[in-house]
Amino acid sequence: MTTEAPQTHSKTIAYLLWIFGFTGSHRFYFGRPITGTIWFFTLGLLGVGWLIDLFLIPGMERAASRRYATGPVDYSVAWLLQTFLGYLGIHRFYMGKIGTGLVWLLTVGLFGIGYIYDYLTLNGQVDEINRRTG
Repeated sequence: MTTEAPQTHSKTIAYLLWIFGFTGSHRFYFGRPITGTIWFFTLGLLGVGWLIDLFLIPGMERAASRRYATGPVDYSVAWLLQTFLGYLGIHRFYMGKIGTGLVWLLTVGLFGIGYIYDYLTLNGQVDEINRRTG
């Protein structure tokens, strides 16, 4: 009998991000910043990798659930806030990082550099908080 890891990332959110997958957003969501960056700069490997990912998302979701801890901070909520309001630091307020949230708010995501940094590291930040408080 195998027990499945608790779900940390949503397949539904991943498929919605996959629509814009040529930007690598779904790969960033699952904690794959290197391939996410490659997808971003190559438009999803010229669309071929993007189409293949349509079938790989369930496996990426299972891998993320094994890798990241569940806890009080929801990965999907943090990612949606980062994606749409990250330049205002709303995701940082959500994670309890009030100080850096204020910095992001006053500097438009630390002049965009912080926004990109968070895109590359958000899963790790949420995981650290969840492991510490969970």
